[in-house]
Amino acid sequence: MTSPPCALPPRVRLPLHRRVLPLTAVAVARPLAALPPRYLRVGLQVLRVGARPSSAEQASAARSAVVAVSLRCAVHNCLQRSIAAALLCRFKGTWPTWQAGVRTTPFGAHAWIEADGQVIDEPYPDGYYRPLLTVAPTPPKQVP
Repeated sequence: MTSPPCALPPRVRLPLHRRVLPLTAVAVARPLAALPPRYLRVGLQVLRVGARPSSAEQASAARSAVVAVSLRCAVHNCLQRSIAAALLCRFKGTWPTWQAGVRTTPFGAHAWIEADGQVIDEPYPDGYYRPLLTVAPTPPKQVP
């Protein structure tokens, strides 16, 4: 069975010195994407500790960098792409809201990142997928 034809999304070419962190994030994301959902959520919750919330610009730049260095993440692998983008944000001290969810008609699953209350660089409108797993930035501690 063959996959339906698709066009590649626009990709930028990163200079060599800016490819190291995105490639590292993609490499770390691949085994994480193979974990069962409960272990994946726990792993991402551990990784987010101490990070500031990402801005939409930071999250978009991370997602673009991941897509630029990995054809696998650029086309059909949304889970690895979203994890890698979140990890790349974390490498820089921030964390977006990572989500995985489903739609029912027709059934489909998807993973994505959000920042500043908006879905980052996805072709689907807000609310198209219903979130099932969410790993949001940790709220800042309140000083009494």
